[in-house]
Amino acid sequence: MKAYVFPGQGAQYVGMGKELYDNDANARELFEKANDILGFRITDLMFEGTEDDLKQTKVTQPAVFLNSVILAKSLGDDFKPDMVAGHSLGEFSALVAAGALSFEEGLKLVSARAHAMQKACEARPSTMAAIIGLPDDKVEEVCATIDDVVVPANFNCPGQIVISGTIEGVAKACEALKAAGAKRALPLKVGGAFHSPLMMPAQEELAAAIEAAEFNTPVCPVYQNVDGKPHTDPAEIKANLISQLTGAVRWTQDVEAMIADGADEFIELGPGNVLQGLVKKINRNVSTSGKQ
Repeated sequence: MKAYVFPGQGAQYVGMGKELYDNDANARELFEKANDILGFRITDLMFEGTEDDLKQTKVTQPAVFLNSVILAKSLGDDFKPDMVAGHSLGEFSALVAAGALSFEEGLKLVSARAHAMQKACEARPSTMAAIIGLPDDKVEEVCATIDDVVVPANFNCPGQIVISGTIEGVAKACEALKAAGAKRALPLKVGGAFHSPLMMPAQEELAAAIEAAEFNTPVCPVYQNVDGKPHTDPAEIKANLISQLTGAVRWTQDVEAMIADGADEFIELGPGNVLQGLVKKINRNVSTSGKQ
């Protein structure tokens, strides 16, 4: 069974999507529609901007979303997913690809999400760090002992978890986790504490937009980040999307659940190949490939 997976923020690179734009008339039409919806030429930043341009959350998120969704649409009748999932932002790409959201509605939500998250980041300095070499439960246990805001944010694969919180909280947790046996604790160059309680202002802002949006029943199950389980009910999908901003990305659970439900081929649609690598670390026996 085929599982299509969609990357999140951090996968972007200058030049992403240009080949699609140049060689596919339908793709070009969607990119131009996106420029109109967003009110600026995001294609110029994607194809010829600087890395700093692309690192702005309000640019990164719609850029990665567009690259992923337009790739899925470019496959036409060849896009026949048995199941889909996306990592953080990628969940919106997965929902549009699976027909739960229209292209236009999805892009507007992603843009609203990006602006809300950027505002939350600017309101309170915060950060994230990758913890290598500790079991999930140990990371959760240590974070719970820190007297500051810090939580496990991304369960990427066994032995690789990203923590998120205040600058002080993450620094204290990194020291405590290294003392507990982590091989490495690497600060990440990110704008804020994604998937932590510090995103609550963004969550409240985005909730109104998600509640007002029209969601349909997807053509296949969508394995969502907050619980690592398949969903097809629009009301459940909405609630999980809202919870996702402050909840953890349970990617390991997503992949394990998809494999348990029959997935043996994972296809990554979007910039980079990070998810293919994570899938292989979760289960080396499945097939992985990608399209950028």
